Amino acid sequence: MHEAQIARTLLREVIARASRERARRVLSVRCRIAESEAISRESIALSFCAMAAGTVADGARLELSIVHIEARCRRCHGAYRPEHHVILCPRCGSTEGDLLGPTGLGIASLEIEP
Repeated sequence: MHEAQIARTLLREVIARASRERARRVLSVRCRIAESEAISRESIALSFCAMAAGTVADGARLELSIVHIEARCRRCHGAYRPEHHVILCPRCGSTEGDLLGPTGLGIASLEIEP
């Protein structure tokens, strides 16, 4: 269900960008997903494809890249890779940390047919 909501949000943004560019069709969408997200790329792609039917993004190729996100511990200041949404410092065990990169899903680029 989470993936379907992400795909719906992604499709809305793709359609809005395509409209601003006056695109007849979206050929491909390149996105990034933070490694910290506990989501399935395959489920997002399937949901996106199903929801895009009949829209300007119908048949668009969806390319999802995993982006590795590090965190920095507020207590010991060590950097580490968190697992999903669990920010647990492997050095000192603190749960107080800050993610050092973009989280969630974002659109990197669209390939369109003008």
